[in-house]
Amino acid sequence: MPVTVHRPGLDARGYFVREGSLARVPDAFRPVVAATRDRLPELLGARLHSAYLFGSIPRGTARVGRSDLDLLLALREEPTEADRETVRAFGEALDEEFVQIDGVGTLLYGRARLLSDLERHDMGWFVACLCTPLLGDDLAAHLPRYRPDSLLARETNGDLALLLPRWRERIARAADTEEARRPLVRFMSRHLVRTGFTLVMPRWQGWTSDLREMAAAFGAHRPERAAQMRRAAEYGYEPVGDPEVLRSYVDDLGPWLAAEYARVHGVKAPRPEDRP
Repeated sequence: MPVTVHRPGLDARGYFVREGSLARVPDAFRPVVAATRDRLPELLGARLHSAYLFGSIPRGTARVGRSDLDLLLALREEPTEADRETVRAFGEALDEEFVQIDGVGTLLYGRARLLSDLERHDMGWFVACLCTPLLGDDLAAHLPRYRPDSLLARETNGDLALLLPRWRERIARAADTEEARRPLVRFMSRHLVRTGFTLVMPRWQGWTSDLREMAAAFGAHRPERAAQMRRAAEYGYEPVGDPEVLRSYVDDLGPWLAAEYARVHGVKAPRPEDRP
């Protein structure tokens, strides 16, 4: 009898299994999710097509007082600056009301953009595989099934070289305090670990959103940078305010990873917002 090899995050045919569900939301966070679901239709009215949770809350791994609420909102039309301001204020109000969460992060897209060919293997994949439906008609019904292949790797994280100059600008603008640097360390650590993981994902043939598991998978294939990636995974959960960490990201690990990514998978197709 043949032995079935379990590949994390994939089904028996090698396709992604959707991550997270409303059933996995921890009890402490259910009032936050309920309030979000109840208030979004009034907030955006007919402009709202659908809403999704992603991140640690629908995965069931959120920590009270430490985890943020991650939302993706799909509008029937492209979002306006007024929409962005409305959603920003909504997130601030939720964060102030519920002590369980430490901030609200919201992605705002038009339905057509999410279903476009350009986004098929980036935000389309994100909606279909990493987002949990909360309101409206699920856009995943209009998207294909996905495998952890090189095309997916390229289109999800093949833009690191484009991001690094922006990261340097953010670091330069930040106040010279540990408190100001910690959020940058957390954000950049997580991005680098996820990029390192998707670099080796087609060889690893699986999926995880756990930063430590991502770093371990990366290190198994790229041992020369394994220690750096393990540290980045720890800083993704428990960030420090050390300026040397940020400097190492934009001057060493980041440039190496961007060059290696381009060599292995190619460069992500340009988006309209990337053009001058």
